[in-house]
Amino acid sequence: MMRKVSGVLALLCAAMLAGCGGGEGGGAGDSITVGFSQVGAESEWRTANTRSVKEALAPPEFNLRFSDAQQKQENQIKALRSFIAQGVDVIAFSPVVETGWDTVLQEAKAAGIPVVLTDRAVKVSDESLYATFIGSDFVEEGRRAARWVIEDSEGKPGPIRIVELQGTVGSAPANDRMRGFKEVIGEDDRFVIVRSQSGDFTRAKGKEVMEAFLKAEGGNIDVLFAHNDDMAIGAIQAIEEAGLKPGTDIRIVSIDGVRGAFEAMKAGKLNATVECNPLLGPQLAQLIRDVHAGREVPRRVVVEEGVFTQDQAEAELPNRKY
Repeated sequence: MMRKVSGVLALLCAAMLAGCGGGEGGGAGDSITVGFSQVGAESEWRTANTRSVKEALAPPEFNLRFSDAQQKQENQIKALRSFIAQGVDVIAFSPVVETGWDTVLQEAKAAGIPVVLTDRAVKVSDESLYATFIGSDFVEEGRRAARWVIEDSEGKPGPIRIVELQGTVGSAPANDRMRGFKEVIGEDDRFVIVRSQSGDFTRAKGKEVMEAFLKAEGGNIDVLFAHNDDMAIGAIQAIEEAGLKPGTDIRIVSIDGVRGAFEAMKAGKLNATVECNPLLGPQLAQLIRDVHAGREVPRRVVVEEGVFTQDQAEAELPNRKY
């Protein structure tokens, strides 16, 4: 008799645990447990992006499990597998690079956990491995930078020599910004890209690579195109240390639109920045709600952005939230 009672109690306990989503993974109450893996903290943009995500995915509605990949794909894959093991409700992540995600995303799909991509896209064999992607149009950002260069160079004879500071090798923004820039700049035969190298989206590496460009090319650089503002700011330091005037001797356009870029434009050291809005948190939170509820969501959500130049910097600077 005692054995029968124990068995019934065990069944009741199991049923109660199952009804609560297994306890650990589901989080407290009715909150949505989200596993979020961030690229790292390589720039002002990324810091603002992380802050926006954390503010939007806050208790009591959300139970956020956050992981910083420190710009390493192996760390990010480990984090995603940890989220799967914990049985989170939704996984969101900003991938370090575009490729190499099929296996871990198949594991998430097999576990019934929907995945939302933020900021950066992936290249996978099966697009059903993720539910939706929210982020900027990186190709268009590259095109906008190139259009600014062409407009800024109106009436100037060629050759106009450009150096390019690329982002992290293999990342979606680096690949796409380079593609968009070359697509437009290639329509005008005055322009030639004489050097192109990764500065890994950081100030320190941007400065280091720009120093190498200046050593190789001397004063024969007309334009710098940087895939993000932080690298441009590092490059500005290298240009000044070489005895040249950034923004005058070398015209500079970069991407992101962070406060530091507006400060550099106000000081006359940066000529233009193409906006890439990091404040994706509220839109991401709504997509997670919809995905978790089983509602249909768009495959691609694009953030609206603009281009800012030196003459707009002083007026716009107080409005920058990142």
